[in-house]
Amino acid sequence: MKKLTILLLCMAVLLSGCAGTAAPTDQPTAEPAVTEHADTTETETDAEPDAAEPADTTEAEPQADVWDTLEAAYVYAFPLVLMDATKTVATNTEEPVTGKAPVNQFIHGAALANAQFKNVVTPNVDTIYSQVWYDLSEEPIVYVLPETDRFCKVQVLDAWTNTAAVLDKAGTYAITLSTWDGELPAGVTRVDVPTSMAWSITRTVLSGEEDLPNVYAIQAQMQLLPLSAYLSGGAYQPPKGSNREENNFVPVNKVLSMDPVTFFQTANALMEKNQPAEADAPLLEQLAAVNVGPGMTFDASVLTGDVQEVWTQMLQNLRQKLAGSAMQFSNQLGQWSYFGAPIGDFGTEYAYRALVALAGLGANTVDVALYPKTAVDADGEPLTGEKSYILHFESLPPVLDGGFWSVTAYGEDDFLIDNPLDRYCVNDRSGLSVNEDGSVDVLVSKTAPEDTTNWLPVADGGFHLYLRIYTPDMDAIESWTAPVVTAID
Repeated sequence: MKKLTILLLCMAVLLSGCAGTAAPTDQPTAEPAVTEHADTTETETDAEPDAAEPADTTEAEPQADVWDTLEAAYVYAFPLVLMDATKTVATNTEEPVTGKAPVNQFIHGAALANAQFKNVVTPNVDTIYSQVWYDLSEEPIVYVLPETDRFCKVQVLDAWTNTAAVLDKAGTYAITLSTWDGELPAGVTRVDVPTSMAWSITRTVLSGEEDLPNVYAIQAQMQLLPLSAYLSGGAYQPPKGSNREENNFVPVNKVLSMDPVTFFQTANALMEKNQPAEADAPLLEQLAAVNVGPGMTFDASVLTGDVQEVWTQMLQNLRQKLAGSAMQFSNQLGQWSYFGAPIGDFGTEYAYRALVALAGLGANTVDVALYPKTAVDADGEPLTGEKSYILHFESLPPVLDGGFWSVTAYGEDDFLIDNPLDRYCVNDRSGLSVNEDGSVDVLVSKTAPEDTTNWLPVADGGFHLYLRIYTPDMDAIESWTAPVVTAID
């Protein structure tokens, strides 16, 4: 199982450009996103939960149809189980601390990543995150989003990793379980989420370290409280959470190490509180054959053959299947590529949903952000610090009002590259020099030029670039010429 975990984590790193963010750290990654994906540091674990005893089928050959159904069930339920594990870790604290907060309380990011930041791969250096893990089973939670002078959007995700809403205007919102039938006061906008577990990621853009106090001021004006407390109008003191040592784990490792009985029992229990979508009904009919679904009790007797061997082999083969199926959603943008719709709102594309969950929880929909990546130059040669390059923008990335863009360099280890300027990206806030024809040239090199205005530092060894485009003009993107990376020596 350890070997399997390493293989799948390697895939997560390779695909970390497809997602928007993952879990409980100051800097979600996989925007990639991952990410903007944000998980705790991905370290290996040898621990595996004790498996319930399956039926004695030592001599039996695996039944392909049963294991095919179990594989489909695993792909379907994986994002839900991973979301729950991530929530467990992120809320494992008595009061808010760096990277954690109790349920229904803010986890405010406080700093931008730098070359010393190793918590997550491909960290974003454009935005500061404010996260919340919700329990909507009792009542709605009111989120007050203040007026800002910048990009500040709240992505609300359901328990299945789908984007339920994006809040992009100041106002008072009630994050509400869809089945709740109460009334809201005037001036409060209802935001329906189909599951009792939910997650919001607020991304607030900033222009470097000197802009941090302005972001802190915005965070201080955000409010979060239960509807009952909002209606009472009095001071609200959120309750303390709890801290249990056994809940300090790496979420993806925890889920990947589950035996089949533990995994499917967990999934069934979660589905009771986080109901599947209506569109899932045909698949759930099939999964009922192996007792996977809300309200069901998974029966170990359906497991046939050498269970551990077949389970491990199934997951190892699944890695290739998921990666292969995701390629149909890969879009080319010149020499760059990115994962497109229906990312962030997956519908019945269960394999795509599982892959993106593994690569980086919290993926934005394409209307909110695109994350094109390139690791080669215009000749198809791998990017390396042994050469210098011109990153040429014929025109800048097309964004709608309030949108922004950036290009960030990462080393072969997927972390930011140390450099004397502590500069890790160039963006629309960098004050870049513009050519007479309106184009922009950025020098990508390990050696600093005399004028560093348009310099993006790299170092020895291979590297790759992410072009993040927030609130892209999707109509204009189709005819836009993406920047070209050309070696100059």
